[in-house]
Amino acid sequence: MSIQKFGTGHYLNGEIDLNTMRAFVAIAETGSIVAGGKAMGLTRSAAGKSLARLEAHLCTRLLHRTTRTVSLTADGHYFYERCVQILTDIHEAESSIRQDNAQPKGTLRITVTSAFGRIVILPLLNAFLQKWPDLDAEISFTDRLVDLVEEGFDLGIRLGELPYDSMMIARPITRCRPFIYASPDYLHNNGMPENISDVGAHQRLIYGFHSGSGIWQLKNNDGEEVFVTGNRRLRFDSGEAIKDAAVEGMGIAFLPSFLADGDLHKKRLVKLFPTFSGKETPINALYPSRRHLAAKVRLFIDMLTTHFEG
Repeated sequence: MSIQKFGTGHYLNGEIDLNTMRAFVAIAETGSIVAGGKAMGLTRSAAGKSLARLEAHLCTRLLHRTTRTVSLTADGHYFYERCVQILTDIHEAESSIRQDNAQPKGTLRITVTSAFGRIVILPLLNAFLQKWPDLDAEISFTDRLVDLVEEGFDLGIRLGELPYDSMMIARPITRCRPFIYASPDYLHNNGMPENISDVGAHQRLIYGFHSGSGIWQLKNNDGEEVFVTGNRRLRFDSGEAIKDAAVEGMGIAFLPSFLADGDLHKKRLVKLFPTFSGKETPINALYPSRRHLAAKVRLFIDMLTTHFEG
């Protein structure tokens, strides 16, 4: 095992040591080699040499230099972000096994499906941040499939069955089922369907534009299965838009319970044929497969599971 020693940093088998990484981060954050070096207890000369050796090792320029300040290059910005994440993960790994377990710090980056994120996750995230004031959060609301590692997310929350991915760990946090809903105004103007098969004769609000999206498959508590088809004049690509349209009396909707519960409690929607529901949908927390799960991620997942179990 060979070690090359460069004064302010060691390169073990060609790998960058943590002190060199910390010095680079300090210089980048202060915008000054002098100030960054001082923060690390280094002279300007030692900090400058450490930076030069790091750039030589990586074969790229990390910082633009002027007589007074330095600024990150494109490569430098990418390397800085990864260094910050690595140093944060190391700090949290150390803290998680100490008896005097420190509060989680850094930034928790989450991606979550749009409707579930806004309705369910956002209030829980607010409570979580109040409990841990040293923690920041960035949350992306999107229904597209996100590459957590490539885009730098700590955690993803997704609805539905997931494709196998050996790089990801999926932890179930809850499940939901869709039911049929309509507004009191719609039922007053169009009448209450006498049985579930009559729903197909009403104005249905359909999610999706492909040919099979208009079929609603439901099953009751006795295992009786029905398929509701028929009128599908109105189509949407947003579950929240369907819910809003149903509240406005535009038709009958087939919605996951978390999306309709608020308006159900406010009596703006009515659940039709409550013994019939659609297929149960799993909701999972996804995170990259790592030997040590960061404390900020572990604590947030634990809070989610505790909430839904309650």
